[in-house]
Amino acid sequence: MKLFALAFVVLIAALQTPLWFGKGGWLRVWEISRDVDAQRAHNDRLRARNAGLAAEVSDLKQGYDAIEERARYSLNMVKPDEMFVQILDSAAATKGVDPAAVQAPARPAAR
Repeated sequence: MKLFALAFVVLIAALQTPLWFGKGGWLRVWEISRDVDAQRAHNDRLRARNAGLAAEVSDLKQGYDAIEERARYSLNMVKPDEMFVQILDSAAATKGVDPAAVQAPARPAAR
């Protein structure tokens, strides 16, 4: 009877081995499932970025407000009748930096 039970256990183990460790086994399926989930999350982040870029392109195509905003913040441009005022944050003051010694970035000439 012990020989029969041992043979039965060996047979079951032989049948289960490909199921767990084979090319299409459960461990491989679990690993691929994790990879697919990670790729889906990455794709979702890229979709959100693309949607933001599409909205920005649409804004730039439709009006001058977005172009003016980009020129002000990215290129530091001001209108001819405006005055530029720079406000320093409190972090520079708490570090002992003299606000007069802080140099403002060079500004391109306004049109």
